[in-house]
Amino acid sequence: MKLIIQIPCLNEETTLPATIADLPRQIEGVDEIEMLVVDDGSTDRTVEVAREHGVQHIVRLTNNKGLAAAFQAGLDASLKLGADVVVNTDADNQYCGADVAKLVAPILAGEADIVVGDRQVARIDHFSGSKKALQRLGSWVVRRFSDTEIADTTSGFRAYNREAALGLLVVDNFTYTLESLIQAGKMLVAVDQVEVATNSQTRESRLFDSTGAYVRRNALSILRIYTRYEPLRVFVTAGLIVGLLAFAAWMPFLLDWIFNGDRTGHVQSLILGAVLFIAALQLLGLGVIGDVLAGQRVMTQRVFERVRRIELSLGVEPSHYERDPQDR
Repeated sequence: MKLIIQIPCLNEETTLPATIADLPRQIEGVDEIEMLVVDDGSTDRTVEVAREHGVQHIVRLTNNKGLAAAFQAGLDASLKLGADVVVNTDADNQYCGADVAKLVAPILAGEADIVVGDRQVARIDHFSGSKKALQRLGSWVVRRFSDTEIADTTSGFRAYNREAALGLLVVDNFTYTLESLIQAGKMLVAVDQVEVATNSQTRESRLFDSTGAYVRRNALSILRIYTRYEPLRVFVTAGLIVGLLAFAAWMPFLLDWIFNGDRTGHVQSLILGAVLFIAALQLLGLGVIGDVLAGQRVMTQRVFERVRRIELSLGVEPSHYERDPQDR
């Protein structure tokens, strides 16, 4: 049983040593533990520091592509390096490294394919009250959309078994945490959670500048991701809402016609209702088209998984993999 702990990094030369030092070197039931750093276009000594602290594998992206792309690159590399279990953690030492053992335990026991670390956000001292409330609200929304019971949906401290990792395809350019959960729920992947501890804050988050920006980005991401997986439901719901608005716009004319027999007025209401009714029909049509495309997406994902399996059987080297100069 081989475990690879992947750490996406962007200019983390200061925090990376503590993160690496905190990670376990031995776990019961695991034969090998290796570390992989995904350098997402760092301009500091992140790679050199990783080498100096014993990281066995480096994936160096040519420029800053974002956290979701770095996560996907690390997952692909981990599979090609022979991982049976992949753990993702953050480079800012947010998560307690010793809890990696708790994270992989349900996978080793055959009880889950994906395990998410629950930070128990309400107990994190450096999170503001508004951030805690938004985290709870966002997690509730994602639970409804993904049909899972994960309490901390934005936690990046996660473990994946080989089969779950093979089928995971993240296309959102902002967050992998939300999409991977919604995808897992829709694909009926077994998802579990364990409570994990967090360390003191080492730096401010780089994913967003303010709480408002965080809300906007995550809300948009959730809507886009859910629409990608349930387009018919989204567009039919939107179409019905717009259709009701069209009916409401026609009500003055209908009431005047029914009770007074007058069909000469309310031209503006009739035009507005007609425009809204046409928009409702278009939304319903988009729902049908989106549902067809969603079926194509499922087939594409299955093809992607098969290509991954073929690459693994052929021994294809990970993309952007950088070998240790001492091994050359």
